[in-house]
Amino acid sequence: MKIAITGKGGVGKTTFAATLARMYADEGRSVLAADADPDANLGLALGFSEEELEEIVPISKMRKLVEERTGADEFNKLFRLNPKVDDIPDKYAKSRNGVKLLVLGTVETGGGGCVCPEHVMLKRIISHLMLRSTDVVVLDMEAGLEHLGRGTTSGMDQFIVVVEPGARSVQTYKNVKRLAKDLGVAQVRVVANKVRSQEDEEFIRSRIPEEDLLGCIHYNTEVMDADRQGKSPYDFSQVLREEILNIKQKMDLSKEMEAEQ
Repeated sequence: MKIAITGKGGVGKTTFAATLARMYADEGRSVLAADADPDANLGLALGFSEEELEEIVPISKMRKLVEERTGADEFNKLFRLNPKVDDIPDKYAKSRNGVKLLVLGTVETGGGGCVCPEHVMLKRIISHLMLRSTDVVVLDMEAGLEHLGRGTTSGMDQFIVVVEPGARSVQTYKNVKRLAKDLGVAQVRVVANKVRSQEDEEFIRSRIPEEDLLGCIHYNTEVMDADRQGKSPYDFSQVLREEILNIKQKMDLSKEMEAEQ
């Protein structure tokens, strides 16, 4: 199962990504969670301590590694577009609660469409992760699709946008769906988070097609408690686990039906 998760900042996509990853790990699956969000905090949600995460350098910041694999440096502006990356997940991922965490980072650039060694490395790594046959891969992305391209989406099983009940969040889903279509991603699914009331749920269902909606996660103070303590929400809330388990079962069923076809 290869799952890419995106959404606006603050909607709870990292909580969803981390809980989903730990559920697959609890099944005995080999799980790799890749953090490609510039505000990288997937590690905390997985159960890493702040001290442990301070020691992890994102791949995009590993200057020597990028230069070594792409052949680019301050004197050589030409670089390889297909650098060797197959050893990177096993070499640089850190494990906690049965989940391997790989912090990819992001390319900080003032303009769009950056084609630089760091960008090439990240795209190549994501493409490799999507083609790994033995792992469940959960990719925690930023709202945009800058890391993706036609080569990186070919092995993707689920593309999920986490939204909250609000017009701006729903608009993010529409933008992602439009961009994903251009990349050849046929279906973009939605998880609604921080649902407080029946009115919130009706709002979501009135704006998200039924076939795209995987389910709802209700507003949960236990998740906030976990965040304040820098702990994994998976360990704090049975309600959260039950709601995400229902969503996971729907995802797994969809995967099984596609395999039968």
